[in-house]
Amino acid sequence: MSDQAKDQRAPDLDAALDDIAEADAVRAEGGVEGDYEALVKLLKENEELKDRALRAAAEMENLRRRTARDVQDARAYAIANFARDMLSVSDNLRRAIDAIPEEAKASGDAGFKALIEGVEITERAMLSALERHGVKKLEPEGEKFDPNFHQAMFEVPNPDVPANTVLQVVQPGYSIGERVLRPAMVGVSKGGPKQAPAEPGPVNEQAEKDA
Repeated sequence: MSDQAKDQRAPDLDAALDDIAEADAVRAEGGVEGDYEALVKLLKENEELKDRALRAAAEMENLRRRTARDVQDARAYAIANFARDMLSVSDNLRRAIDAIPEEAKASGDAGFKALIEGVEITERAMLSALERHGVKKLEPEGEKFDPNFHQAMFEVPNPDVPANTVLQVVQPGYSIGERVLRPAMVGVSKGGPKQAPAEPGPVNEQAEKDA
């Protein structure tokens, strides 16, 4: 091949090499961009999976708490209806004791006295058993009337005590856990002194200036 032919092919070879180099650069650049996009996608998917995992963990914790609360309520209030029925029996025992005339109690008859003591012991044992299962007696005499726990039966005019003070308990109430099993039947005061208004706190100097 002549030197002239070689000189004619040199520019073509250089151009081809330049094209190959440019194509390699484009491919390399495209590869970097592709890897970056794949990385961004993976990071996004990872965040989504992490968010799902956190939500699932929160839901499981809420479910665990609800289940524990339901179990606790079931244990605390399972005997509510039974306890309410037993209170009626206890009331009847108390009525039977209260119905005995004082002269009969003081008669000194040993058999009659033993019968009274037996009824009283039965009443105390029943209330003690209920208390061991979370039933508490409400005797709010002297306390402020609370409609959540008390049922007002009548009003008693008494100017010496604040209005709506429980002055008399007609029938004791009972609660189980945080619930009222039976409200206490009470008489409340009427016409007593009003509650003193709350004293105003110190006035903010900046507020006075602003005013």
